[in-house]
Amino acid sequence: MPTPIRYFIIITLLVCCFFATSQTTEDAQNNQMEDSIANYLIKASISIHQAELEQALSNILIAKEMALQNQHQKYRAQTNMVLAELYQELGDLKKSEEQILNAIKIQNKDNDETMLAHSYTIYGSIATELKKYDTANQTLHNALVLTRKNDLKGLEGLIKLNFGVLALSQDQPELAIKHFNSSLPIINSFNQSYYKAKLYINKARAQLALGILDEAKQTNDLAMQIGKDKTYSEVRSECYKLYSQIYQAKKEYLASLNYLKAHQRIKDSLFNTNKEIIAQEAGAKLNLNENNVLIEELTEENIQQQKSLKLGRLTTILSIALITILSLLTLSLYKNNNLRARANELLQNKNTELILAKENAERASEAKVQFLSTITHELRTPLYAVTGLTHLLLEESPTPNQKEHLNSLKFSGEYLLSLINNILDLNKLEANKVEVENTSFNLKKRINDVLIALGKSAKDRNNNLHYEFDESVPTKLKGDPLKVSQILINLIGNSIKFTQNGDIWIRVKLNDKVDNKVFLNFEIEDNGVGISEKKQQTIFENFTQGSVQINRKFGGTGLGLSIVKNLLSLMDSEVKLESELGKGSKFLFDLAFEIFEDKSLNYEEEAKNIDYSIMADKHILVVEDNKINQLITRKILEKNKIICDVADNGDIAVHKVEQNSFDLILMDIHMPGISGIEATKQIREFNKDIPIIALTAVTLDDNLDEFYNSGFNDIIPKPYKTEEFFTKLHKALLQTTT
Repeated sequence: MPTPIRYFIIITLLVCCFFATSQTTEDAQNNQMEDSIANYLIKASISIHQAELEQALSNILIAKEMALQNQHQKYRAQTNMVLAELYQELGDLKKSEEQILNAIKIQNKDNDETMLAHSYTIYGSIATELKKYDTANQTLHNALVLTRKNDLKGLEGLIKLNFGVLALSQDQPELAIKHFNSSLPIINSFNQSYYKAKLYINKARAQLALGILDEAKQTNDLAMQIGKDKTYSEVRSECYKLYSQIYQAKKEYLASLNYLKAHQRIKDSLFNTNKEIIAQEAGAKLNLNENNVLIEELTEENIQQQKSLKLGRLTTILSIALITILSLLTLSLYKNNNLRARANELLQNKNTELILAKENAERASEAKVQFLSTITHELRTPLYAVTGLTHLLLEESPTPNQKEHLNSLKFSGEYLLSLINNILDLNKLEANKVEVENTSFNLKKRINDVLIALGKSAKDRNNNLHYEFDESVPTKLKGDPLKVSQILINLIGNSIKFTQNGDIWIRVKLNDKVDNKVFLNFEIEDNGVGISEKKQQTIFENFTQGSVQINRKFGGTGLGLSIVKNLLSLMDSEVKLESELGKGSKFLFDLAFEIFEDKSLNYEEEAKNIDYSIMADKHILVVEDNKINQLITRKILEKNKIICDVADNGDIAVHKVEQNSFDLILMDIHMPGISGIEATKQIREFNKDIPIIALTAVTLDDNLDEFYNSGFNDIIPKPYKTEEFFTKLHKALLQTTT
């Protein structure tokens, strides 16, 4: 397939023609000569695009002769690019590769990055046809880097199209379709009808390879329509051939045969044209244009080749016809009444089994989600008591021994909360219920916080943490800081766990900056136990560690790396692993962020500005069925001179609000009798002004609208940070005061 970059070569050549003119006669002549060369190359590219190869060759030879005579290396390289496309169109891939490599050599020497991006894209397509897949992949990546660096926005779509063709050539149709889908919007935006037709043809081939025959035909219909509207003979020929293959796969052999004939008719016409082109090119190469003897010999040879090809095509058509007749005869003999009855009975049994299996799988999935939702609340409620009481005890001046025990208790509570969150996050990721947030944050500070949180674990294992942050990274970025933290906590925590008396490096580098986006590279490297090559294949799967012995020695659930893989996939990235047993491991991944200046404050900063005098003597009702949680919340409130009353369930809460005056209500959700949501609805029937804040351990991701629609003013999830707790209380009480 000809490389899909001709439009951009035409545009680039046109731009090259309009250099600033000089006042001297010599400069004017040079500009006129450059315009002439560029015009001939433009005409040649358009002729190749329209399958007028004879005219294309004529214009290329004139341009090349002018470039050689006037020593224009730049245009000589561009002539080689167009000539490489012509050879590729003619099927002479060896000569095509020679021409494009000559162009790349000149452009590298001149440091012409713009045209080099186009040449790399051409060479990527040629290498794909030559089955040099590693070369094709590397060359297309080089083209993509130069394209982004030089802001050649339209060329990126064509590079992705070639990535799709490469994937299709390597029997990766699903990956190919992904590349085609990402390429289509860019090609559409530049109105490139020829490449759009080529994209649809190759996408249809990928769908055919996957057995999606109806979708393949619909996609091929789109390509055929473009071929007819724009009179692209080559496109229509390829579409007819693809129709033949699709209908053959459908076992509709007569339709397949008719489309194959239509394909051959167009190919015959194109072959006759190519015969003359090859003869002219040979004459030009040998400088024997005036020697008609060689042309006649080449023409006679090609006539014989044409006859042989026609004979081969006739044999193929007759073979397909014979196979079609025999297949229809066999099919009619095979499909008798007895066999049909047995097949129908078997199919019905299988369908029944599949329906039962599907229903069982759906019930199991639903039970899993329900179980995790229920167990989350049941685990977080006592965990709130652990973390809350620990916080209160640490503030009451404990003895050094008591403080050590309390810190251990706090660490255990945080570890248990991390384990619960890991299981829940994995469940959400597998159910596709996790969304990427887009808020501003300070990446350097975020990573510092992660390292501080993991510092004790590193110190306990006598490990040194080395932090290398590229200072050219902007201070404020826009993205999902929680997911970035979760990824880093899992990867750095993994390195700490499997390293003893060693070093761990955390590196963040700026790869590229385009407009208001930055592309960053993250590395987490350690010199710990390492991972064997065999285990590297499965280390990112759920509940997987290196071995049972590793699980017993180092502990853990084996969920961290699986969560990392899923989170990075959600953020359009992937994690790469380099490791050698006994020498350490290195995890690498790339992320893109927007540059953003955020002037808002976080809860810790807002908490510093709280006027606690506003909350003094305020009357707050705490609705909570757990006695320990009641005690903790009461202690925290009364410590700040707040008057606190308690209701054990929703019914008591409704009654107390009817009989008393409160400034604010903290409402639990899951309680015996009526729930906190139902109690809030009843209170709103007679009191619409009192602030009600949900103080709950339930997962909020899917229930926010329900909370606000039920009458809640705000939500505080448990276990909570005291800064967030008092910030939201202060905000609600301040509104009632004003």
